[in-house]
Amino acid sequence: MSERSREDVLAEEEVLHGGTANRGAVVRVGDTVRRPQRSTSPATHALLRHLADVGFDGAPRFLGEDDHGREVLSFLPGTPVVPPYPDWALTDEALAGVADLLRAYHRAVASFDPAPHRWPPSPPAPYVAGLVSHNDLNLDNVVFRDGRAVALIDFDLASPGSRLWDVACAARLWAPLRPDDAIDDDRRGRALARFRLFVDSYGVPARDRSRVVEAVRQNHGWFRELIRTHAEEGHAVFAEHWNPEARERARRYGEWFAAHEPAMRRALEDPVPEGPAQQCDTSPEGR
Repeated sequence: MSERSREDVLAEEEVLHGGTANRGAVVRVGDTVRRPQRSTSPATHALLRHLADVGFDGAPRFLGEDDHGREVLSFLPGTPVVPPYPDWALTDEALAGVADLLRAYHRAVASFDPAPHRWPPSPPAPYVAGLVSHNDLNLDNVVFRDGRAVALIDFDLASPGSRLWDVACAARLWAPLRPDDAIDDDRRGRALARFRLFVDSYGVPARDRSRVVEAVRQNHGWFRELIRTHAEEGHAVFAEHWNPEARERARRYGEWFAAHEPAMRRALEDPVPEGPAQQCDTSPEGR
């Protein structure tokens, strides 16, 4: 570090809240964000460079490393959605905006070649189509500005996947798709309507919609296994999400998906509104 000591930088650090794997270890320093690196960080950095090169401004820029070996990213002004969730983040308008942002990301990443890099584990094989999906579209990984979803953050789990996988992940978490008694805000009783709204807003074509429901169930199971694996490896934060209460909640959610699969399919079966649709990489040759 050139003109200032490491102690000076450490004194300026502001811990950024949210996230799971790096909780408490992600900090803001001026107009930058410093994050711990992983063995797959070079792949993530290549992805962020590509997004910058194609002019996608909905992701942080990779700026290098600091003297502590942390990756340095640009700070994105705005508000990530962290508990307690603000009312504006739970509106249908916000939901549709997240779908718009996700579609824009998929357009930007479509020309990126993931082959030269080593990535975190990919989604299940039926949902891998070559496109690098974000894979972790939780509420706290979306930045809003003036009430509009403008950026995705935390690409640590990004890996070769598909549009369909990201749509299922985001719809599951943002609708949200879970038992009504697990929803304590204005979204209660509207999960299936919001599921349809997200799928419509993204532009999933009619031919691909039947697979979205199964992808939602698979996405729930994939995250459950990811959390279990890290918890059993001794990761303290993941262990918090794998205590007996959390395991019971995950079991109940799994039962809800099984019981409501027909209703979820019906929610997506009505005639698809006219307008531009996105290919979701779900044809047999695309998988």
